[in-house]
This record gives sequence, structure tokens and C-alpha cells, in this order.
Amino acid sequence: MLNDFKNKTAVLTGAGSGFGLECARIGARLGMNLVLAEVQQDALDRAAQEMRDAGAQVLPFLLDVSSAAQVEALGQATLERFGAPHLVFNNAGVGAGGLIWENTLQDWEWVLGVNLMGVAHGVRVFTPMMLQAAAADPAWRGHIVNTASMAGLVNAPNMGIYNVSKHAVVSLSETLYQDLALVTDQIGASVLCPFFVPTGISQSQRNRPQQLSNADAKPTRSQLINQAMSDKAVGSGKVTAAEVAQKVFDAVAANQFYILSHPQALVSVQTRIEDIMLVRNPTDPFASKPKIGADLRAALRASN
Repeated sequence: MLNDFKNKTAVLTGAGSGFGLECARIGARLGMNLVLAEVQQDALDRAAQEMRDAGAQVLPFLLDVSSAAQVEALGQATLERFGAPHLVFNNAGVGAGGLIWENTLQDWEWVLGVNLMGVAHGVRVFTPMMLQAAAADPAWRGHIVNTASMAGLVNAPNMGIYNVSKHAVVSLSETLYQDLALVTDQIGASVLCPFFVPTGISQSQRNRPQQLSNADAKPTRSQLINQAMSDKAVGSGKVTAAEVAQKVFDAVAANQFYILSHPQALVSVQTRIEDIMLVRNPTDPFASKPKIGADLRAALRASN
């Protein structure tokens, strides 16, 4: 397991805000070399300067994780500057919701491109170089952390496109863990499944590429409702991004696979698993909060 971080190298996507930035701060305190990848130039510049001021060796990289070529270039730049990274945090993500049939082709391409393919590109690019480093040195240790969500373990209504992307990341990560175990004992894997934590995720439209925008279409009623609920839930979260980042490093050091910001939310996961095991229809997600469910149904049905 990777439990000595000093002078090791970390690659972090989405490094300009949220979990990525907070993990970079911890990495700097621990004496790591930091490869900071971020799609927003001003956020990248601020993060890079902060980490340099903290004494870290920094390689900033402007990156759209949905681009295979850009992630491959990131991998090459990392290898040339620091060698194979010891910690890879495939963290960049975006949010979108609404009734699942109302999502446009552009919505699907944007959300899956960042949330799923961004992780897939990171795994595809960095795992082989980490395996090569491990094969060359029996003492070498590495770890890959992929950011999913509690939305990767349950299926809340009116946010289907996000659920789909995050379920895929959980599946990818569980498979990565098992595949690595087949070929090495020197590289671990984890999946981060945060619940509502104050980050920039609910404002991710700010970085949406022009070619994948819905410029000609107004948001639907369900999408506006989802945005409002997301803003409220994320903004009122009591667990901070810094606390989650510490959980990430603790999990890496302990070789713990599932990283949860809100373990109490697992009751919903248990209900879903029981639905499957008992072959019963999906349980009403608002059973414990019927007013929220009633209000949402009323708001959505009023638009028909």
C-alpha cells in the first residue's frame, strides 16, 4: 500500500476546485510533486501558485479530460517531468439532470465524456506506466482513486444522466481493483463516493464546451427543478471538501477501496440491493421524506 507520500508524485484532475484542490493541498503538505490538471485556466493558475508557495514541485496542465489526446499528452508530460506517478486521482466531473428522456445528445456526450471517459482515459494512460514502474522496483507502490458519487450506488430520480455516468465509474473502479489484483500487489485502487458536499459541481455548466452546449434550447422544467435542488443540497452540505480529501489520503494509506463522505447514506444502498435480491420493484426514494416526493411530483406534473 502507498502510505509514504513524501517525494512521491500525484496526478490530480479537476485540481482547481473541490476535492482536487483540497487533495493537492494535502499533497503539498506531505511533500509530494503535484501534476495539476484543470479545464479552467484561472483556477489552474491559482492552484499552481498556491502549491508552489507551499513548497511543492508543480506541473500545471490545462486539460479537458474527455479528450483522449489531451490525457495522453498529460501522461507524457508527467512521465518526462517526474516519472510514473504514484497517486492518480481521476477526479474531474460535471453535473446535469432532469428527466432522463429530456437530456439532449449534447448533454449525454458532455456528461459521459467528462465523468466516464475522463476516468477511462486516466486509467488507460496511467496504469501501464505505473505497472512498468512497479515491475522495475519491488519497493514501488502506487494507487489510483476514481471519483464517482453516491449517485453511483443509488438511483435518485430526475438526475438520471449523472446517475448513469457515476454507476459506470463505480463499475470501472471495482473492475480495475480486481484486474490490478490479478497482476500486481504493488498498485491499489479506490472509488470515492461523496454525497452532498459543497464543491463547484452544481455550477459545472461554466466549463461546458461550446460545441456541446444547448444554446438553442431552454432548460426544461425538470432540469430547472433539478438545478435548484442540487444547488440547495450541495450548498448546505455539512461535510467539507477538505474533510473528504483527508478521507481520500487515509483510504489510500489503508488500501481501502470504498471511500464514503456520508456512511449514513448507505441505508439507501442497502435498500436498493434488497430490491434486487428480493426481485421487488424499486423502493420509493422519498418514503422517509414524503413531502419532498409529493412536492416534486406536483411540480413535474404541473408542467404536463
